[in-house]
Amino acid sequence: MGQFLLGPYLTHPNKNRRGIELINLTLGYERRPAVHHLSGTIAPGAALAVCGPNGAGKSTLLKALAGLLRPIGGRIDYGSPDPRAIAYLPQLIEIDRSFPIDVKDFIALGALRRIGLFGGLTARECDSVEQAIQRVGLSGLEHRPIATLSGGQMQRVLFARLIMQNEPVILLDEPFGAIDEATTEHLLNLIAHWCAEGRIVITVLHDLELARRVFAQTLLLARHCIAWGPTQEVLTKENLQKARAMSEAYDADARECLLDAAGVHDH
Repeated sequence: MGQFLLGPYLTHPNKNRRGIELINLTLGYERRPAVHHLSGTIAPGAALAVCGPNGAGKSTLLKALAGLLRPIGGRIDYGSPDPRAIAYLPQLIEIDRSFPIDVKDFIALGALRRIGLFGGLTARECDSVEQAIQRVGLSGLEHRPIATLSGGQMQRVLFARLIMQNEPVILLDEPFGAIDEATTEHLLNLIAHWCAEGRIVITVLHDLELARRVFAQTLLLARHCIAWGPTQEVLTKENLQKARAMSEAYDADARECLLDAAGVHDH
């Protein structure tokens, strides 16, 4: 595994110069919060690892940042006139690979926001697809059906689609689970490149050693923020014990976890 450290970097202009600010953010489902009163700022060029126990609200936070889940309290300030300028990669198990589409056409879907649902790929976009395939190391597999790919190959395809989306904010939910070390290192180098361009990359991680080795900044979440800052200061034994205890003690029916009938506040 490479011994580089991700972020913060800022060497190129970025459309999202002010970064992302979370302001007293509360998220949840059916009036029951999954993330409570989270506040903090993610600067351009930052690579932020989001860690915590199972059920800590990590994926929920990414869904909210992607615009798939409306906050029930507080707000997200994207620091950009276009909050849709986000590329989101869910967990691999959430990807339906049964659809009959090959690698090249699947990656080309990353251009959809630019060309529209019924628009065709320009010669420039076609070149971009080829370059994305080369950058993730899948040359020669352009016409392979995605259903036939290994887990590592599919994750490279998904990263190539992120390259095609070309957004200033990139959200990754457990991108390194069940893939080989060579693929992990290759994709980490892509993330380092994105950060060097001034993009924001927010990554949910289960592997704490990977977070310590590679990510400079970490948010430790257990429905509440346990700690947020330099990774070595966040992922301490004491903080991890606190996160585990808070997660194990969580009671979805506790009075403080229930919302009032209005359902939306603090906006």
